[in-house]
Amino acid sequence: MSHAILEHVNVTVSDPHRTADLLCKLFDWDIRWSGPSQMGGHTYHVGTDNHYVAVYTYDGQPQTPAQQQARTRGGLNHIGVCVEDLNAVEQRVIEAGFKPYAHDDYAPGRRFYFNDMDEIEFEVVAYA
Repeated sequence: MSHAILEHVNVTVSDPHRTADLLCKLFDWDIRWSGPSQMGGHTYHVGTDNHYVAVYTYDGQPQTPAQQQARTRGGLNHIGVCVEDLNAVEQRVIEAGFKPYAHDDYAPGRRFYFNDMDEIEFEVVAYA
């Protein structure tokens, strides 16, 4: 049996361009795609060739329950990002004006968390 992999997470933010720029800066990611969303508004796909975060904003008046839900910012627990150099990414997070917290060394790695401008929590982890 093959393992499923996480391809993307889609999250509503206040300013998708600003959030996309932040994610590129912090994690050396690229904007894979940007354009109008099928539900209205605008989306950026930010990440690698294999995985990405879709950051989205809805700019209309909701007509359906799905559109109403799409207006709720940050409706998830956190986004986990695995990096090679935890210290370097933490320094970028600080330089971007965010405060890392909940540092932990645990088997098999180390981690910290931070909240972005929309109070979306990111867990940044590096495995030994």
